[in-house]
Amino acid sequence: MNIGFIGVGNMAKAIIKGMVASKSFDSKNIFVHSRNKQKYEKFANEYNLTSVDNNVEVVDKSDFVFLAVTPNAVQDILSEVREHLSNDKVLISIVSGLTIDRLEELTSYDQPILRTLPNINSSICEGLTVYKNNKNLSGDLRDKSIEILNSFGSSLELPETNFDIAGILGGCTPAYAYLFVDSLSRVGVKYGLTKDQATKIAAKAVLGSSKMVMESDETPYSLIDDVCSPGGDTIKGLLSMEEHGFQKSITKGIDSIIKDD
Repeated sequence: MNIGFIGVGNMAKAIIKGMVASKSFDSKNIFVHSRNKQKYEKFANEYNLTSVDNNVEVVDKSDFVFLAVTPNAVQDILSEVREHLSNDKVLISIVSGLTIDRLEELTSYDQPILRTLPNINSSICEGLTVYKNNKNLSGDLRDKSIEILNSFGSSLELPETNFDIAGILGGCTPAYAYLFVDSLSRVGVKYGLTKDQATKIAAKAVLGSSKMVMESDETPYSLIDDVCSPGGDTIKGLLSMEEHGFQKSITKGIDSIIKDD
C-alpha cells in the first residue's frame, strides 16, 4: 500500500508521525512533496519517508493521496494532477471547508474521494478523524481508506453538514485542554508544587478522565456525580467554578468561532 502526501504542513506531519508510530506501514512507501523542499526534506529523512520532486510523482506512485495544502492552493494543485488521478486511487482531503462536491468538480465525478477532519493528536495515535466518502469510494478501497485513518487514532463518519462543529471540537479542543492543564499546574505551583510536578499530576488526571469518558457507559455528568462526595472538596470547587462562569466561558468560546465562520 503506497500513500502519498501533497503538502507536508503541521497536520500532515502529525498524521505521518502517527502512521509511522503505528508500524502499520513501511515508511518508505509514504511519498511526500511540498512547495518548500527545505522545510520537509529534513522531516522526510528523519522518518525515513520517500520525498519526490513534484505533485504528479506523488500521485503516480500512490494508491491513496492525501491532499494536505492550504485552501487557496487547492485549485491549482488539482488542476496539475487531475489527469493522473483515477478510479483505482483514493483522494483523501484534509483541507478545511473543501466539500466533496467541490473536490469532484476539480477532479472527476468518477473519482473516489474521502473528505476528512483529523486533529493534531494524530501524531501520538490518539486523534479522532471525522470523515465522509463519496459514492465512488466503496468496497475494499473504502475499507483500506478507513484502515489508514484508524492507524493514527480512531474515526467517525458524519454527514458533511456536521463537519464545521466537529472540526471546531476536534481541532480547537487540544489548545483548550492545554490551557486547562496549564491553569491547574499554575495553581499547584501557587501551593508548593514544582511546575513539573503539578503539570504531571494535572495532565495525568485529565488523560485518565478522558479515557474514563470514552470507556464508561455513563454520561460525563454522571461521572462528575461519582467524584463529588457530599460536602467534599470536589463539589465545593465545582460550584465555585460554575459561579465564576466556567461552563459559560466554554460555550461562549465555541459560539464565537461559529459566528465568525
